[in-house]
Amino acid sequence: MHALIIEDDDLIAIAIEEVLRNCGFKSFDFAVSLDQAVMAARQRCPELITADIELKPGSGIDAVQTICSEKPIPVIFITGRADDARSRMPQHPVLSKPFRVSDVEAAVREVMSQ
Repeated sequence: MHALIIEDDDLIAIAIEEVLRNCGFKSFDFAVSLDQAVMAARQRCPELITADIELKPGSGIDAVQTICSEKPIPVIFITGRADDARSRMPQHPVLSKPFRVSDVEAAVREVMSQ
């Protein structure tokens, strides 16, 4: 399985990758901006997206809306602005930073079973 991690903090992206590997994901693309995220998803369609809201530059919400307008893909927001994500994207699970591994694992199980 392939995942797209939209996160502009390298350490957080690596931590998310490790959790997703333990959930069975084998390959990853990383994006730090809206444009990189859209390009990565077009080059290789992910089976899961994790996204932060604040990117440099751009917004993870805008990236997800653009990517998922073409094909629905499971999304988990992992962000320091959880309330904003919940209000703007209530159909997706939202985890607050700092996150717990068990919460990410549970969110992955939830979105991948839908």
